Amino acid sequence: MTPVARVPADVHSASGVSRRERTVPEEVAVAFSYDGGTHAVMMATPRDLEDLAVGFTLSESIVTAPAEIRDLAVVEEEAGIELRMWLAEARAEALRARRRHLAGPTGCGLCGIESLAEAMRTAPAVSKGPTLTGEEITAAIEALAPLQPLNHETRGAHAAAFWRRGEGIVLVREDVGRHNALDKLIGAMARGGVAAGDGMLVLTSRVSVEMVQKAATAGFPILVAVSVPTALAIRSTEAAGMTLAAIARSDGFEVFTHPGRITAGAMADVA
Repeated sequence: MTPVARVPADVHSASGVSRRERTVPEEVAVAFSYDGGTHAVMMATPRDLEDLAVGFTLSESIVTAPAEIRDLAVVEEEAGIELRMWLAEARAEALRARRRHLAGPTGCGLCGIESLAEAMRTAPAVSKGPTLTGEEITAAIEALAPLQPLNHETRGAHAAAFWRRGEGIVLVREDVGRHNALDKLIGAMARGGVAAGDGMLVLTSRVSVEMVQKAATAGFPILVAVSVPTALAIRSTEAAGMTLAAIARSDGFEVFTHPGRITAGAMADVA
């Protein structure tokens, strides 16, 4: 399956009606199955699916390391794609004990959770991480747009990126769903042995509590987003010890929690 499709459209404008083709992002049903049982079904862009499988499994705390996924197969079926995973026995037993089913529309990160306590779970505390300058944060925001080919082609995809001093943006993943983009990034980093604690996470989307939960579980000490955070996301980043900067543009940003990691100077030392 390809990540984009070309579709016809009637364009209405002041000069009249014309016919054109537009490139739009594709979305398919993706099922996450563990040891033969379906755990979650969501809509996603059919690209970087191995990263999505590993990232979702890590961010949902089904495993704590990629090595606990014994095998992974991407199986294309008529109705969609199944990500079939087999877990280490201890993790498989733990999952059987907490089995739940998710089914939701694009980007829905909480659909199907059966308890309020699970939806409101406390994000784990993050490490101290680096201290960055405001200039580094705005430079990361400016650098991200050229690294989003799917969004350039369709104007309909979110991105999640990892930035590290001296290297700039190290990895980027895109998807129609913001949660999926983040899970893909987490999976790509885990598979590549890239540590989250020595850089910052950059998101093109708004920041909701489930994005904070995923980011904290992965170990990002700094989260920067181009859109607004929710009040609950702010409280969650505060409790996790995470620095949250949002409404980030080339001309500035707002810091909501733990501002000590961001300085006004031209360069800062890694803590």
